[in-house]
Amino acid sequence: MELNEKLQIILLPIAIISGFLLSQNSLISNFSGNLTLPFLLLMLFSLFINMPLKNFRKEFINLKFIKIAILINFVWTPILSYILGYIFLNQSIDLWIGFIMLLVTPCTDWYLMFTDLAKGNVKLSLSILPLNLLFQLILLPIYIFLFTGVLSGFDFNLLIETIILVIVMPFILSQIIKYFISVDDKLSNIFELIAIVSLTLAIFTMFSSEGSLLITNSWIFIILLTPFSLFFIINFILVRLVKIAIDMDYSDYISLTLTTLARNSPISLAIAITAFPNQPLIALSLVIAPLIELPILTLVSYTVKKLR
Repeated sequence: MELNEKLQIILLPIAIISGFLLSQNSLISNFSGNLTLPFLLLMLFSLFINMPLKNFRKEFINLKFIKIAILINFVWTPILSYILGYIFLNQSIDLWIGFIMLLVTPCTDWYLMFTDLAKGNVKLSLSILPLNLLFQLILLPIYIFLFTGVLSGFDFNLLIETIILVIVMPFILSQIIKYFISVDDKLSNIFELIAIVSLTLAIFTMFSSEGSLLITNSWIFIILLTPFSLFFIINFILVRLVKIAIDMDYSDYISLTLTTLARNSPISLAIAITAFPNQPLIALSLVIAPLIELPILTLVSYTVKKLR
């Protein structure tokens, strides 16, 4: 897993740069936009087929950790995302929507690599993965409706249809296949590689189809940098205070830090492309997010390891 996730960190910048360069070719730009959603669906299918659902039983070994992680990820962070969006993004509703969509969805993949990099409790981080996914899929429509429904004349029925298309269907298909085929370590590694390649291709097609728009709106990165950075700083300090208050084991503290900081841009992107087809800035904000998130997570991983 670690090797594949390191490969993901390498491939994403390559996909972004090459997508930018080829976005000036009108033939590639017009064609690649149609491939983004299929690649994201393939990525999600591969992610779901590797989802360790049996680890639900392990969720309750460390109840204190689970309760704190859920409170931060699904109560505090949605409120924080709305406040930061209100302060910094109220002049651009589309960016505000994308910002909220990203922050209310905890990461379900690369946070494991950063936890391992920082010498955290990887098993504990892995055990909370199914809960993170389950809660965000249930609560994401509610958050979007509450926070953006008034802002954008949001179509709740379209969101439900989108959730069924890009989340429920790949999940059901993955579970059907797992019922008939035993997914051993070798096959699991293959699906994990497929997920990484699919995400890379989805990012590439997104940038190659919308690169010209992003170049025209280069201010997006600058505008998003401040609220994103504040989110990471505030939650980093919050988790540090929690550790001190309850005398948390340091490896568990590292796991809590990474699971409350890393966000799930692939799932948010898949939903945004389908639910907001006429608002490309929403999807672009979710594509840009890893450019800010990945360097910060790398810095956080080394920081918490040094603080130890």
